[in-house]
Amino acid sequence: KGNGMIGDIYSMGLALQALEATRKFYAPRKWDCAQAFSVVYAHDYQQPMAIAQVLPALVGRSYLDVAGLDCAATKAMSPSRQLPPSPMLGTHAPIQVHYSITNTLQGKHFHYSTSVTVLSGSTLLQVMEVAAEENPQTFSFQTEQTSWGPYVTSIHGLAASTDDRTFWKFLSAGNALDEGVGIYKPHDGEHIQAIFSTY
Repeated sequence: KGNGMIGDIYSMGLALQALEATRKFYAPRKWDCAQAFSVVYAHDYQQPMAIAQVLPALVGRSYLDVAGLDCAATKAMSPSRQLPPSPMLGTHAPIQVHYSITNTLQGKHFHYSTSVTVLSGSTLLQVMEVAAEENPQTFSFQTEQTSWGPYVTSIHGLAASTDDRTFWKFLSAGNALDEGVGIYKPHDGEHIQAIFSTY
């Protein structure tokens, strides 16, 4: 992408590791290293898997370097750890998020929209839960837990399928979200679309 993102925020860690590990093969370089790293620096990583994959790139290493680590040399090193200051616990104001689900791909087509009120700082998953509580017949959904967080497998009874190469794609202003539903935090007035899609 033009802004330095490689795939999405979850693929960035491994992509940076791969590109750095093979940098001598790029002449001239076809990717903007500084721009890609600026995306990583600006992102608030929260998922352990994403952090584990991006950390090696941030220290100029890759998973390939693990085979050559000299454990004896690093044994004496004990970095001083300083905990970040605790964030102030402020009050969260209510916000309104518009949420729609659409299927024009399989079976009986449908399109439903709703507006839900949640506290600012709520995740998209929490928005979906409120929508499902208020109208379970329409907005019910299912997730499965993965190492990357909750993954939406079904909405309105329509399940994604690896056999059919289908999945639920989440967009805001026409652009795919670069975070999962358990991390992404919609802003007031935002319209989130869940569209049954194919890959």
